[in-house]
Amino acid sequence: MWNQSFALATCSTLFFVMTTADAGGQKKPAPSFEPEVVIQDENYRDVRERFRTKLLKKGAAPQKAPTLKTPSGVTEVEFPSGELRLKAWINHPENSDAKKLPAVVFLHGGFAFDKEDWDMAKPYRDAGYVVMAPILRGENGQAGDFSLFYDEVGDVLAAAEYLSKQPYADSERLFVAGHSVGGTHALLAAMASNRFRAAASFSGSPDQVLYCKYGINKASIPFDTTIPKELEVRSPLAYAKSFACPARLYFGTKEKHFEKTSMRTASVAKEKGLDVEAIAVEGDHMSAVPGEMKQSIAFFDKVSNQSPKRH
Repeated sequence: MWNQSFALATCSTLFFVMTTADAGGQKKPAPSFEPEVVIQDENYRDVRERFRTKLLKKGAAPQKAPTLKTPSGVTEVEFPSGELRLKAWINHPENSDAKKLPAVVFLHGGFAFDKEDWDMAKPYRDAGYVVMAPILRGENGQAGDFSLFYDEVGDVLAAAEYLSKQPYADSERLFVAGHSVGGTHALLAAMASNRFRAAASFSGSPDQVLYCKYGINKASIPFDTTIPKELEVRSPLAYAKSFACPARLYFGTKEKHFEKTSMRTASVAKEKGLDVEAIAVEGDHMSAVPGEMKQSIAFFDKVSNQSPKRH
């Protein structure tokens, strides 16, 4: 049986729903995972300019950080995010005189970065993409306060800004992708900026009302969940009308907790005329990733060959 701390430390968007009994000893029905966050009409970028999250507790991300050793072919860089200086791993093209290459900001799952996250993005590198994997505020001993899906989005945009200025990266073919927690960050970043050519999420959580109920240890939530706006600004579904580029929400066929919210996110976006699709891929939270990654590369390649279609 899953326990919450284990699920948090491995795949933090796994929904560890357990059958419980009420006061009368009767088993409670399993949740339906129907979307709960309220759809908003405002543009997400405008909201982010005004809204400041109020953290009830400040400090590091709630996952123990592994010891990192930079592998061969990887450069550890620092990039500015507001007043913070954050680290990232990036691969440089072997031929520095080569033409500019398409680039992906790849966002890791969980609340700490590990070499396994870098390995996950290998298909992008094999396909000829430059990959930058940022380590966000409060993670791996870095400065900044963990906010759970809000201030971290600013770090993602800062990483994209850094990557776009590298001489080997094509700023007109800049993509964002991520797995699990990183998938949620990728979707929010794709609404918070028009910098990206396209976005892909692998098992990201569209609805943080559900996520905070079933997907995370309550002690790890740093804000007041009784305030609707705090949940809305962290939920891609709430601002699905704000996608600034084409996006794909991939989820495993065994992840029923993501099916309805992912489909609803795509539906709201498409009603607005946006190029957003939710796609089920055979597998679970981890086993679906290779198939999702393959489809996302084909998606990015297709978009690269088209005229820019930013919303």
